[in-house]
Order: sequence, then structure tokens, then C-alpha cells
Amino acid sequence: MSLDIYLRSGKKIAQECCHCGSKYKTEEEGYWANITHNLGQMADAAGIYEALWRPEELKIKKAKKLIPLLEEGLRKLKEDPEKYKKFNSPNGWGMYEHFVPFVENYLNACKENPESIVSVSR
Repeated sequence: MSLDIYLRSGKKIAQECCHCGSKYKTEEEGYWANITHNLGQMADAAGIYEALWRPEELKIKKAKKLIPLLEEGLRKLKEDPEKYKKFNSPNGWGMYEHFVPFVENYLNACKENPESIVSVSR
């Protein structure tokens, strides 16, 4: 199981199916990322579980609202790596070494696209 995160512009764009050629409209996507659910406990320990997995519960709709939460969580993760490495998945699917860059990239995407609409699929 995994978490998919999207930052979307809200604009509709025309697309064409590569298989059948039919035309349809979809929402413009500016950023997409995927991470394993095995990192949920690490995210929770860093205080960013809700920001990542359940932004709607924090009433977050725009990327700019995530920035301070992700900055704080990232600071915590980097400040005490050994604390968070305890949450590494024994099977290797969900490691600190993968989670920190994931949070960094998402934070950068939020800064680059602050008005984007946040969407998650779990």
C-alpha cells in the first residue's frame, strides 16, 4: 500500500487517449509523488502524518498551508536521524534515507506551486 500526493492547478486541460484516440479533459497536475505507508509511524513521530496522509483533516486545500508544517517536520527529521531511523521498515520498504528526500521534494514543490490544490490518495 502507498500514498499518492498530487498538487494540481485546478485548470482543465484537453487530453487524448494514446490507445483509442478519444478526447477528454483532465485537471492539470503540477506535482505527483508516491511513498509507502510503512513510513506512517516515522511521519507521525515527526509531526507530519496528518499533513502528508490526511491534509483534509487539517482543512488544508492549498500547498502554501503545508509549507510551515513540512518545514518543521523536516527540521525534526534532520535534527535527530537516529530517533527516526528506529521506524525504518525491517523489509526495507520505508526507510529514513528515502523519507527525508521525499519530504524535501514535496516541500520544494509546495513552495514552487503555493496556490496548487493538494490531493492525496491512500
